[in-house]
Amino acid sequence: MKQIPGGVTAAKGFEAAGVEAGIKYKNRMDMALVYSQAPCKAAGTFTTNVVKAAPVKWDYKVVHESDYAQAVIINAGVANACTGAEGYGYCLDTAKAAAKAFNIPEESVLVASTGVIGMQLPMDKILAGVEMLAEAKGGSLEHGALASKAIMTTDTVNKEIAVEFEVGGKTATIGGMCKGSGMIHPNMCTMLGFVTTDVNISKELLLKALQENIKDTFNMVSVDGDTSTNDTVLLLANGMAGNAEITEENEDYKAFCEALNVVNTFLARKIAGDGEGATALFEVKVINAASKEDAVTLSKSVVTSSLTKAAIYGHDANWGRILCALGYSGVQFDPEKVDLYFESAAGKLKIIENGVSTGYSEEVATKILSEEEVTAIADMKMGDACATAWGCDLTYDYVKINADYRS
Repeated sequence: MKQIPGGVTAAKGFEAAGVEAGIKYKNRMDMALVYSQAPCKAAGTFTTNVVKAAPVKWDYKVVHESDYAQAVIINAGVANACTGAEGYGYCLDTAKAAAKAFNIPEESVLVASTGVIGMQLPMDKILAGVEMLAEAKGGSLEHGALASKAIMTTDTVNKEIAVEFEVGGKTATIGGMCKGSGMIHPNMCTMLGFVTTDVNISKELLLKALQENIKDTFNMVSVDGDTSTNDTVLLLANGMAGNAEITEENEDYKAFCEALNVVNTFLARKIAGDGEGATALFEVKVINAASKEDAVTLSKSVVTSSLTKAAIYGHDANWGRILCALGYSGVQFDPEKVDLYFESAAGKLKIIENGVSTGYSEEVATKILSEEEVTAIADMKMGDACATAWGCDLTYDYVKINADYRS
């Protein structure tokens, strides 16, 4: 397996586009397309929030009831959430417009929205945008990059990746793009993710692979503790790699899952590191926990701690906040066994051993915590399970960005 240039257009048969439709933003792209030349098997995972945006409901229906999917229409600026029957009807209107533009069934069109909750979509601009996307689409890596930029809201950078690997004696590719910066919390977020592959795989195994992988990737991300209404990750497989269809959990399936994990882990980390106002990616590794469930709970508890996140922003080795967050997680452990390390490109330092300070150098700790990616490692000494969560520091700019987001 190797990482290659590109994103959603890296796999065979996929095209994309990004255009400026003027939905909310001025002088920037705000609509994107992902399109496959061949029908795709589709899998999806969605928000756990009881309040679900209209596109989430539409896509769930397409993923689980349609024979195949072939296009995704995405808009940024307006979330189409809390918009009632009218908002759901706009999903249908968008699908109909795409069906006409690409000569495909409307039930093969997926839609996604991100932005302000409670506003109705300006459908004149959306429908005009669909026409622009149809004219602008192409299969180059640049077309994929444009799409990844068009789905951004408060993101500061576009996020895309592609990997190449062998399956069934054929060279296959998985590419992906995502957006997400705020309203990000475990169990998905204001995070839209689109992953494309030319692997030939059954729909059942495609869905299983995505659902299992999400647990260790996108569901381990938290920026601010708010779980969004619009969380969506879609995985499309068009089979154009030419491998024999993967219908059982064999070595080919394992290779596919490994490649999918690389893509999703990369994108999840990019979201965490680009949290609103963030200056650092904050990674929390819990090792030697009594169970996988405990490790997940413990790592999420630390990565979502506002006090810990503030300490990371201040490059302050305030390990008491981390031990405290472990303690209120609900997991039972012996605090007098816990070891804690801080690690970054500047080095690794043991901060506490068996629950007490090691007498570490504050100067060395500050240097380690001043890097753009910082890791806290908690050794629970309770078993052999582990988990990793990703977040970011908490800064003044986070408040500024969200204080006037609607305006």
